[in-house]
Amino acid sequence: MRKKDEGVFRTFFFFFLKQGKRKDKKHSKVFFVWLLLSVMVMSNMLNPVVLASEQASIASISQNQTVTQNQKFLFNFFKKKKAKKVKKSSQLIQKKVRQESNETLANLEYDGIQTIEINDNKPTFTKKALSLDNKAWEKYGELDDLNRATFAEAMLNQSLMPTKKRGDISKIKPTGWKNKKIGNGYLYNRSHLIGYALSGENANWKNLITGTAQLNSPEMLRFEMDIKTYLEKSSNNYVRYSVIPVFRGEELLARGVHLMAQSIGSDDIQLNVYIFNVQDGVTLNYHDGSSQTEAEVAEEREATKIAAEQAEAQRLADEQALAAQKKAAEEQALAEQLAAEQAQAAAEQEVVQAVEQAVYIAPQSGTKYHFSSTCRGLKQANSVVEISLTEAQNQGYTLCGWED
Repeated sequence: MRKKDEGVFRTFFFFFLKQGKRKDKKHSKVFFVWLLLSVMVMSNMLNPVVLASEQASIASISQNQTVTQNQKFLFNFFKKKKAKKVKKSSQLIQKKVRQESNETLANLEYDGIQTIEINDNKPTFTKKALSLDNKAWEKYGELDDLNRATFAEAMLNQSLMPTKKRGDISKIKPTGWKNKKIGNGYLYNRSHLIGYALSGENANWKNLITGTAQLNSPEMLRFEMDIKTYLEKSSNNYVRYSVIPVFRGEELLARGVHLMAQSIGSDDIQLNVYIFNVQDGVTLNYHDGSSQTEAEVAEEREATKIAAEQAEAQRLADEQALAAQKKAAEEQALAEQLAAEQAQAAAEQEVVQAVEQAVYIAPQSGTKYHFSSTCRGLKQANSVVEISLTEAQNQGYTLCGWED
């Protein structure tokens, strides 16, 4: 009957626990106290039902065993619940620390030194993080919303190191993967956060980022080889290891990696460095992983310069053409104005001549003009011509003495 009673007890407990979760947080503590007291009472009520012929001492022992087991169950339950809360809280704190560290490192600008020391090259692992309670282990963070690798943590040991040849990872394309050939090789590598030689992890999306050839080797490789050499010396050698890719904002190409390592029980391995994800002679676009070599930059600058010169030449040509058109238009307008003025003057002259007083002259036999064609001065004239007074005067004619 004891197992049956324990089952009823646990069914009762989890039923009320489920009801408690629906209550306001404000009353949760009161509820759990009530629940604990209730199940304690129930544990007594649910004693094994023994036959009347059984001895009282056997019933008493059975009852005490049931109560003790239920108390142990409650103790273990709440202990596990507390442990889960502590673990979740610890994970949130670690995530916040990583984010703050990332933001600080992401804002650093490369000034020619690819690897810089953080905290005087001393790692900042907590005492708990250096514990060997779980022996060797490795953990990889989930990809974020942009599909980027987030972190890799491990307690490295010979037991994690690979025993077979590394496989193909060409199908994996981490964020920012816009590779191209430069010189005798390629710009980018699929960079392991924890190197294959240390963990045996190969085609693991959570363990790979787009890293320059220069980031991968020699920078990360030299640290990995030091650790590998240390681990190979003894199966009792352990190294706490952490690698976090550092991104700025929503960029797809990491600005660099934050690497920490600490050998357990010694300072043979002690690292806390930030390695910039850069390549000499190449300008990287961290937003999407595109890039330009110095030659490509020079070609672009030359093309931009030529385009600017051509644009300037075209601008000058357009200005000259416009000036010529403007000058021609002005000259044409001036000519048309002069012609109009001349036409107007001629018209005015004609009007003047039309309204001006007429006189008479004898061009073949006299030098006088006459207001009347019957003037006595014209009697001997061979021919008489009518012209304007002004015109006659302009030709040197003077008024006839008979009309003076």
